[in-house]
Amino acid sequence: MDNADLAGPDLARAVLDAALARRREAAARAPKRRAGSGQGSGRRLRGYSGPGPDPRDPQLFGAMLERLVKARGWEKPKAEATVFGAWEKVVGPDIAAHSRPVRLEGGVLTVEAESTAWATQLRMLTATLLRKIAGEVGHNVVNRLNIHGPAAPSWSRGPRRVQGRGPRDTYG
Repeated sequence: MDNADLAGPDLARAVLDAALARRREAAARAPKRRAGSGQGSGRRLRGYSGPGPDPRDPQLFGAMLERLVKARGWEKPKAEATVFGAWEKVVGPDIAAHSRPVRLEGGVLTVEAESTAWATQLRMLTATLLRKIAGEVGHNVVNRLNIHGPAAPSWSRGPRRVQGRGPRDTYG
């Protein structure tokens, strides 16, 4: 029977039969192995029975999660999240008690200090902080620090805002 005359399921059946026949011929030509002879290649064929590791063994959760992060390409988002989630571990408890990370965009980390004095101190420690961050979360995650003091209230908007020069016009 010629495969050109077949279509649909009949063609699929013919191709499957031909593949099975080739497999049987190859198996007949291969040398036979005796089970239990002790002369194996060290790897198990099918079945996974017996001692030794196999892919079905329970895996450590951390190792499996690390493989998943690497396979999905989540290393950089993970490192960025570590800066925020483990700020105290990254920069140390003294600095973390007086500052907090606010935003990380394009390698620039914005840090808010609790006072202007701490903001000045952190600006002087910028190189040290960048080294600590790079050592903890990896290089090229944070390239620059933008440090500012506490946010002051804005008087430019609000329900009691008067248009015009404001209080400056009463001082003389």
